[in-house]
Amino acid sequence: MRELRRELIFQLIETSRLLQTYVDHRAKEYNTTRAQWAVLGRLRRQEGLTQVDLAGQLELQPISLVRLLDRLVEQGYLQRRTDAQDRRVKRLYLTPAGRQVVEDLDPLGDSIRGDVLEGYSAHDMQNVHDMLLGMKERIKHLTAHGQRDITTESETTSRPLEPRTHIHQGS
Repeated sequence: MRELRRELIFQLIETSRLLQTYVDHRAKEYNTTRAQWAVLGRLRRQEGLTQVDLAGQLELQPISLVRLLDRLVEQGYLQRRTDAQDRRVKRLYLTPAGRQVVEDLDPLGDSIRGDVLEGYSAHDMQNVHDMLLGMKERIKHLTAHGQRDITTESETTSRPLEPRTHIHQGS
């Protein structure tokens, strides 16, 4: 079991790295970056987010996000607007050009998903999705409550957190 856990974590890290590299490469075809695409896509779904909220949702450091937002403003893809209740707060909105860029990237996203997930059933994808969400929640919990040395725990006493998502049992 220990070897399987080790291999699973290794494969998750390597797969994530390769997927990011692949998306970066494909995004270059459209003269954008994966990070810019993520920001524009999130704002299309939730316009009016604050910079702090957007950084949290994208799991980025606010200082890294500010530089990225500055570039998107310079390119004419988004605007910072003052919040009506608190003039210190800036809310983020897509410009028509920014909205067009995201729409132009939709077929690329479809292509990437098709290429990467070809041959996997909906049931397989749902199971992996649910497992990854559970892992993500566990990692957030461990990070929030400090790290611990899990290598000293026995396999039998280790109890995973219950994921917040419902595991799809198939049709």
